[in-house]
Amino acid sequence: MPPHDRPGEHWLDRAGEQLARLGAVLLPWGSRDYPPALAELSDAPPVLAVRGDPGALAETAVAIVGSRAASAYGLEVARRVAGELAAAGVVVVSGLAFGIDAAAHEAALAAGGRTIAVQACGLDRVYPAAHRALAERIAQSGAIVTEFSVGVPPQPAFFPLRNRLISGLARALVVVEARARSGSLVTARHAADQGVDVFAVPGPITVANHVGCNRLLRDGAWPLLDTADVLSLLAWPAVPRPARARLALSGAAREILDALRDVPASSDELARRLGAAASAQAPPLLELELAGAIARDRDGRWRALL
Repeated sequence: MPPHDRPGEHWLDRAGEQLARLGAVLLPWGSRDYPPALAELSDAPPVLAVRGDPGALAETAVAIVGSRAASAYGLEVARRVAGELAAAGVVVVSGLAFGIDAAAHEAALAAGGRTIAVQACGLDRVYPAAHRALAERIAQSGAIVTEFSVGVPPQPAFFPLRNRLISGLARALVVVEARARSGSLVTARHAADQGVDVFAVPGPITVANHVGCNRLLRDGAWPLLDTADVLSLLAWPAVPRPARARLALSGAAREILDALRDVPASSDELARRLGAAASAQAPPLLELELAGAIARDRDGRWRALL
């Protein structure tokens, strides 16, 4: 492996100018802004590259991870937990991947909170590339962080290293969905080694996406039944969930929200269900999305969050 590809190499001189063009900064170990939680790790990176606000790395945080091929249920849980943590002022940490990671980042941003994405590549890249716009939004209020130099592409061996930083930045780790050999279980092992509390979302024993979480529970992880479980462990005040009746919505938006509470639906399915043209659904759908009342799954179906 070339020296510049090796995490932990000192690449300050080489990368400083390139990172400056990206609006990023370097945090050497021992510097004032190097995150205290990572500084205590036995394998702490000698240098971190951060795009966004380095101060976010020192705030109280919870990591949320899980399957890239998440179920609708898993995505809903990730959004709910991340949104409620962010609304309470807790930073949400994840890895920018498809599925649970992206749902957690999106929900934290929608709640007006801060989120941190840890990358397994240099800051000049976004992986997956489809999340470039999401990464930009994360950097505006939170941070993108990596231990890899500019120009380093993602490689399979880098993701377990990335995972130890996801757990290391957090006070607690929530695993939402995980198969038997999921990378999320690697993150959970790192968390246990680092003294970070691990939560797992229970699931049916007959569903492959829940095998990893159920095994974590068998082995002593905390069961996550509500976001309050995590906030209680952090001794952190909860934020009351918004009451449905207090949402100031138009009549069309409220009709759509009521329909989505019954079952998720695409725009076309909603139009057929409500007897209206699909084009007429666009304004109330946007109204609901901006209010944080609905979100769109990867399959294009709208789901009620409130």
